[in-house]
Amino acid sequence: MNQNKRFEKKGIAENGILNLHSNKVLKNNSKPLKGFLVLLASALSFSLMTVCVKHLRGRVPIAEIVLARAVFSLLLTRLMLKSAGISPWGIDKKLLLLRGFLGTAALFCVFEAINRLSLASATVLQYTYPTFVAVAAAFFLGEKITSRIGLAVIAGWIGITMIVNPSWINPELEMLSAKAVCIALGGSVLTALAYVSVRKLSKTEHPLVIVHYFPLVSVPISIPFLINNGVWPIGMDWIWLIGVGIFTQLGQIWITEGLSILPAAQACSINYAQVLFSAIWGALIFSEGINKWWITGSIFILLSTALCFTDKNQKKSNISQETRRIVNIN
Repeated sequence: MNQNKRFEKKGIAENGILNLHSNKVLKNNSKPLKGFLVLLASALSFSLMTVCVKHLRGRVPIAEIVLARAVFSLLLTRLMLKSAGISPWGIDKKLLLLRGFLGTAALFCVFEAINRLSLASATVLQYTYPTFVAVAAAFFLGEKITSRIGLAVIAGWIGITMIVNPSWINPELEMLSAKAVCIALGGSVLTALAYVSVRKLSKTEHPLVIVHYFPLVSVPISIPFLINNGVWPIGMDWIWLIGVGIFTQLGQIWITEGLSILPAAQACSINYAQVLFSAIWGALIFSEGINKWWITGSIFILLSTALCFTDKNQKKSNISQETRRIVNIN
């Protein structure tokens, strides 16, 4: 009789452990959805930031916009860190500083490319960065590039090309400045390296600490460019500058969180959606035309995002890693 009771208690205990582990696996499997949603939110936020920048229409120097967003982000992030009781300095300070430098350098390259090239050409060249992310993540982080992610990168790049309809895809290619193209591609490579560093830092650093170092580095780099070219914003310019700061901050927080959940290549392919959002704002707010290329490109971008989210190999990897972890615990 006592032996039966012992077996019964043991069975109940084992069932309780299995249920607990099952709940952990289910919770872990919900992470890809969360990562997908926060990355879409990040893309939306960054697209709204570009709306604010476009409203400034060159009245404020680019370096001043960079400085304004950096100061706003720096102050807000420090307040958030203090409220959460988190040290702002992190653990891997060298990599954090490198992330800040890479992000700032990428930003200046992108803006310089926009000055030298048409906006469409500069945009397409910049959004080649997910391809560089996939390669850099495989090289530096050992992340596997699945065939589905590879297709997502290709589909997204084709979609972006169709939406912006760049002049460099026609026979006038030789008219573009080789130096300007190299600057734009340099910005794309720097963006990729910055995102890979965020992915690596997310294993040891709090997201707010990673976000904090970007403006911390941007401020001292931006100031020298404004010594002779700075202007005092007037009227609505202040509103747009504040909007740049707010949407940049939200975008940085969400993309950092997304990169802590999903592999870098998968996460950055989802970010193709930013171009789709920007195209929508261009049509609705700035009366930019929607044509067959825009519609076809949008379909390709949505296909790219769907391919990333439904990557079965990545989901299996997440499940198998959690299963192995539970087995090791037992």
